[in-house]
Amino acid sequence: MKKVNKEILKEAANKMLFDMSEEQYATLLKEFDVILKQMDLISQIEGVDDVEPMTFPYPVYTTYLREDVVKETLTQEEALKNAKDVSHGMIKLPKVVK
Repeated sequence: MKKVNKEILKEAANKMLFDMSEEQYATLLKEFDVILKQMDLISQIEGVDDVEPMTFPYPVYTTYLREDVVKETLTQEEALKNAKDVSHGMIKLPKVVK
């Protein structure tokens, strides 16, 4: 398993366009250390790899969903008529990530 260090955290923070103080990085490193230790303990349990992962703790019955019925749809021109900036038939938005 890859060890989490301050450089990895700084790179991830930079990619998500935010910065943290040195104290916050230290706290986050301690939290990752605890999580990784817990994961190591769990992996030592005999037969843990044979158990199917739980995705949701309760059975889900979705009887309230409506039937999927095809209806009249908007044309591309109708859908784009209120867009501020359109380019090649698509809404143009400002860049939000690097």
